[in-house]
Amino acid sequence: MPRRFLPEVQGLRAVAVLLVLVYHLNAAVLPGGYVGVDVFFVISGFLITSLLLREVHDHGRISVSQFYIRRVRRILPAATLVLLATGIATVLLLPVTRLEQAALELAASAAYIENFVLAAQTVDYLAAEEAPSPVQHFWSLAVEEQFYLVWPLLFVGWAALRSRLSEQRRELVLGGAITVIITASLICSVVMTQTDPTSAYFVPFTRMWELAAGGLLAVVLARWNLPDRLRDPVGWAGLVAIGVAAVYYNEHTAFPGYAAALPVLGAAAVIAAGEGRSRYSAGQLLSTRPARFIGDISYALYLWHWPLIVIALGMFNETELSFGTAVALGALSILLAWLTKITVEDPIRMRGLLSTGRTALAFALSGIIVVSGTAWGINSHVQQIRSVEFNPEVHLGPQALDEEDRPEELTAPPYPSVLTAEDDLPDLYEDGCQSSEEDTFPSPCVYGPDDAETTVALVGDSHAAHWSPALQEIAEDRDWQLYTFTKSSCAFTATLLVRPGEETPYTQCQLWTENVLSELHKLDPDFVITSSRAKATPYGMDGDEEEARRAVAEGMSALWQLLDEAGITVVALRDTPTTRSRIVECIDLHSPDVEACVRERDSALNGEDPQVIAAEEGDVDTPIVDLSDRFCLDDICPAVIGNVLVYRDSHHITATYSRLLSDDLAERLEEVL
Repeated sequence: MPRRFLPEVQGLRAVAVLLVLVYHLNAAVLPGGYVGVDVFFVISGFLITSLLLREVHDHGRISVSQFYIRRVRRILPAATLVLLATGIATVLLLPVTRLEQAALELAASAAYIENFVLAAQTVDYLAAEEAPSPVQHFWSLAVEEQFYLVWPLLFVGWAALRSRLSEQRRELVLGGAITVIITASLICSVVMTQTDPTSAYFVPFTRMWELAAGGLLAVVLARWNLPDRLRDPVGWAGLVAIGVAAVYYNEHTAFPGYAAALPVLGAAAVIAAGEGRSRYSAGQLLSTRPARFIGDISYALYLWHWPLIVIALGMFNETELSFGTAVALGALSILLAWLTKITVEDPIRMRGLLSTGRTALAFALSGIIVVSGTAWGINSHVQQIRSVEFNPEVHLGPQALDEEDRPEELTAPPYPSVLTAEDDLPDLYEDGCQSSEEDTFPSPCVYGPDDAETTVALVGDSHAAHWSPALQEIAEDRDWQLYTFTKSSCAFTATLLVRPGEETPYTQCQLWTENVLSELHKLDPDFVITSSRAKATPYGMDGDEEEARRAVAEGMSALWQLLDEAGITVVALRDTPTTRSRIVECIDLHSPDVEACVRERDSALNGEDPQVIAAEEGDVDTPIVDLSDRFCLDDICPAVIGNVLVYRDSHHITATYSRLLSDDLAERLEEVL
């Protein structure tokens, strides 16, 4: 008679949730701890499939309604509690800049589509520095529930074959069908991980095979078991496989793809080994009381830990936890998980609540409505405080640097508002002419009068793009026609680069640069203005920062020389200073006294700009325009100047501040030209 309670599986749940917990508290300790989610997927697929097999064996059919009633009773009460508590804590404790996104993801989590929201957002280059929401971890629950929308239907069809096929053939049909699902999903995972890795992490199609692998294991173990002599070595091998993935995988691992097979097969091995046959087996270790305790509260622990971490980081505008804070949050997560189990999960399970289709449906709809209503209320609150009108009498921007007062202090609500700063972008983004990282051909925008006497081209990465508002103002005033050739993460250099956070060559940038050169020769502008982020990284040279910057500078000088030989003058704009990460949140947290959000000048202008090196040491006499004094005082670089937000993230300036710099930029350009 198959065992109905599997203590070693409860212990495996403990392993899975502790991997995720430690990873989120401090990724440096377990850089691959995210594989705990994959272990959960295997466990879930195994247990649910075992339940469906037992139901077909006992009753000859599947009750789809009872299946979903059980899912509602198991999943929704604790999830709804955590979502509501998180929504309230978000309003009370997080910066207002985080509320709109949190509201969207609260509603998405309640409807179990959070994974699709994240898949859509993570491909957004402009949202690269956006802080995670307190409910981001609901993506994995969404994947499970989407899988279980269709999984029972497979068993409904299989049960219908009961009178037509022998039991052995029916099991072969079921195993074959699940194998096809595993194969198709695994292929999808491998392909998408290579072609669209951000979406691949979240969508159900790439994860379905992991749940189905647990299901296939349940089908196999319903008829066959491992020989006794193999149980202990297989169990330990499974735990080791999970541990190796947790220790040696990291953020650069192509995941899920092939890499997910290691934790998935490890979890399957542990389950297949069962209790083991000796007191030193992996199954016996996982069956100990401490392991079972963590396993019992694993679901609630998973729900609670992430909101606590995100809210703690948001309250103090930090990007990582101190050791003491991490330990305290881990302990608090376990406490809340235990309280949730004994006050919410156990009473509903033991007292037979939500046992009918009507009550389960009513609870599910009520939960979605209440959480979505909370999200709507948060969003309404955000919209009320979103609007700040530009007032030239108080929103002075760089003009305030010429005053005797401290220009970095807020004396009025800043413009743009903290809620709209990250969307205060140059027109060229909306106009569709900022080339993406995958583009190899430029698609320039043209600004200024059609009959302009002077033609100017702006060339570079997004740090060139954030000067376009200022140059558009100049183009209108000085009778210029401005062409923009800008591409994300692509400095204007002949040196082969890598994209930020990657190790493979950024060949799209090199091809784009070659095509831009061709377009510039055809256009023959009066002069080219170029600017790029100072931290561009050459391929294969990420060790020595000074050497890397000189390599980029040599590539810049080579391109400038080609333009000079064609009779085209080049002017380089020194890169803008950088500021703190999540700078807008810092301003919101500390307003009106935003002194905590300034950055020391030496840090903000850290390291030589390759453009300056190229201008000073290159073979072409290239003028350099340096506007650092319009961003920094003698010792600091403020985040707010003259009640205007300077930055929309840690290294891009707002379109408003760029526009207000037009007179300064025009004056400096006249000096060098």
